[in-house]
Amino acid sequence: MASHAHGDNYINCEKGLWSWLTTVDHKRIGLLYMITVMTFFLIGGIMALLLRLELFAPNAVQGVGGVLKDGNVYNQVMTYHGAIMVFMVIIPGIPAILGNFFLPLQIGAKDVAFPRINLLSWYCLMAGATLALLTLFFNKVDTGWTFYTPYSIRTGASTVLMVLGAFIMGMSSILTGLNFIVTVHKLRAPGMTMHRMPLFVWALYATAIIQMLATPVLAITLLLLAAERLFGVGVFDPKLGGDPVLFQHFFWFYSHPAVYIMVIPAMGVVSELITTFSRKVIFGYTAIAYSSLGIAAVSFFVWGHHMFVSGQSETAGIVFSFLTMLVGVPTAIKMFNWVATMYKGSISFDTPMLYALGFLFLFAIGGVTGIMLATLPINVHFHDTYFVVSHFHYVMVGGTLMSLMGGFFYWFPKMFGKMYSDSMARMSFVFTFIGFNVTFFPQFILGAMGMPRRYFDYIPAFEQLNKISTVGSWLIGIGFVIALITIIQGLRKGEKAPANPWGSKTLEWTVQSPPPHHNFDVEPVVTGGPYEYR
Repeated sequence: MASHAHGDNYINCEKGLWSWLTTVDHKRIGLLYMITVMTFFLIGGIMALLLRLELFAPNAVQGVGGVLKDGNVYNQVMTYHGAIMVFMVIIPGIPAILGNFFLPLQIGAKDVAFPRINLLSWYCLMAGATLALLTLFFNKVDTGWTFYTPYSIRTGASTVLMVLGAFIMGMSSILTGLNFIVTVHKLRAPGMTMHRMPLFVWALYATAIIQMLATPVLAITLLLLAAERLFGVGVFDPKLGGDPVLFQHFFWFYSHPAVYIMVIPAMGVVSELITTFSRKVIFGYTAIAYSSLGIAAVSFFVWGHHMFVSGQSETAGIVFSFLTMLVGVPTAIKMFNWVATMYKGSISFDTPMLYALGFLFLFAIGGVTGIMLATLPINVHFHDTYFVVSHFHYVMVGGTLMSLMGGFFYWFPKMFGKMYSDSMARMSFVFTFIGFNVTFFPQFILGAMGMPRRYFDYIPAFEQLNKISTVGSWLIGIGFVIALITIIQGLRKGEKAPANPWGSKTLEWTVQSPPPHHNFDVEPVVTGGPYEYR
């Protein structure tokens, strides 16, 4: 399918920092995103540890608790943790790193459709993130990552910088989505029909549609917020004749589809891992492929479940409740087909597969609690409590980050041509998985008991569960530190990786490791069904 040239690879074909900053190679751009996202993840993770440390004990006691001085500092740290993790880590994570690197390879293309726009998208992320993080050195933002009006209009001036930074990062997301859609439609290798594409490509394609259609809504909303602050335009502020609930409608029209921008690529990665490490062709390929598009379609009609207590009509609440539950149908199709693929498979529990199984367990909990929150009376009770925080993290961290780690360890040999210590990587999974459940499962109970989220302090009745949750956050931190050490050791001292160490069936494993600069020396011609390429 592709000859295996053993000359220069994409890493050493050009040398010097300038060659990386001006590259149009999708693989190098994927690594630039990787370095960027990992850096932001470190910053956001440290802030998460500080938040949990503050909540270790009530009444801001001296010692372990009370590290953030007062409620204002706590709100600021919470805002930056949320904004960094959502806009700089989880949304760009899988599409920008693994998608950029492997989408062209998986469809037999030499690059994405618009290589220069691809590089521009990375610069947009860097520029927007820099603008947002500059506020750390001025008048810090304390609005929460949702920037809810009217508070975000009346609080410190740095809010404008933060929302403009988010606006520019949104441009990065739109450009990436545009590139992926055109690449999938125009650059597939001969014989690579839509129904032969890997499921990871299908997931990226569905995600790109959401990025293209939903992100402009957020961009316009943030521009309106900035205009209201700077020029007194009355859109969201009641003092100026605006409506703060309108902001919620606009914001969640984007931000709930954004959940699927984070999760659908993760599902694509899991499809690749389960078929590879079960040694079976994926069960129900067509159903999984179209369920990605189904989730993308339904995601645009469920935003109102964030607003059950905002005063919207009972009829609207019932409709949004039903539509939210409807998302469970295409999601359940994927879960069923993954389990069916593993059934009677020859499963090997390598590190990537452990992360895939971790995803299935944690995402199932996140999904079931999502159905609970879609139920009107339950939602009213749990609204703005730690139950919602726990549900959100089970979906985002338990889903997206588990999948990102699994995908990274899966494709690490192909990306860098070296193997890592599997025992160290397994240890990182164990600490992360156990730590995650110790951190966030108690928060379901805290939410059911009535503990509100975004609070600096709490009553003594919540103390023991908060202590357990904080200890769990330390275990997560240890897990990611072990993962980082594993990656660094693999890059420095890892054994040379074979072209296809896992026995995978997709096209990226037919080229040398690391891949050559132009991917394929001879354009591949694809025959056979999906995951049965010949």
